[in-house]
Amino acid sequence: MGDKKPAQEPIVEDARIDALEKRLKAAREREDDRNRSTHKGVDANYRSGNRVLADLLGGVLGGVAVGWTIDWLFGTTPWGLLACLFLGIGVAFRNIFLAANTRSNGSAREQDESP
Repeated sequence: MGDKKPAQEPIVEDARIDALEKRLKAAREREDDRNRSTHKGVDANYRSGNRVLADLLGGVLGGVAVGWTIDWLFGTTPWGLLACLFLGIGVAFRNIFLAANTRSNGSAREQDESP
């Protein structure tokens, strides 16, 4: 009983399959290297977006706080709040406009190096 051979003999690894697996592994590694991010950290667009958000929130909330304080001190209930709110919005948009028109250091260097 122990002398019987199995019905199927084990499959021997084919050299072509090994070569294909090596090429697939190398291709995956090259693709991972190609798709890996080249820079680390926060980019300039993310920083400028955060600055715009901070300007908008700071202008609106600062205007509301100053306007509410003026109304509370002088009893001019909606007018101080409204005036300072619109003033804060105006200052926020002015800051955003100035930030959008200011060149960053990187773009100034690129302008100087170009012929």
